[in-house]
Amino acid sequence: MTQAHVEHVNITVKDLDKTVAFILAALPEWRIRGQGAVDWYGKPARWLHIGTESTYLALMDGGEGSGHHWTGHHVGMKHVGIVVQDVDAVVKRLAAAGHALDHWGGAHPFRKNVYVIERDELQFEFVQYLSDTTAERN
Repeated sequence: MTQAHVEHVNITVKDLDKTVAFILAALPEWRIRGQGAVDWYGKPARWLHIGTESTYLALMDGGEGSGHHWTGHHVGMKHVGIVVQDVDAVVKRLAAAGHALDHWGGAHPFRKNVYVIERDELQFEFVQYLSDTTAERN
């Protein structure tokens, strides 16, 4: 029996193509797993799944309004955290694609992380763990 884990997160964005370009700039090994179009309560929308064989982001376009700011106290997602092998390489790829950093995470002996807000106001955390011990990572 497989242990419970998060398979995907479903996120509505304003501009699907820009969000996909951001994700692929950060994570070029990720792929679009599937895509299509739906009639979402009378409004046409495109969707796609982007990620790996075991985990992905389900994205749908046509979002309206502004994303919640990560410093607020509203109900909802603060950021999407993605473990990477080399956070410095992610930062370089994002900078080359025109994405500025929001901020680096605090100094920590067992992890290195950075936060980036993409154009649809979604915040992503890219984290590189420097320890295999869960207690040290937290």
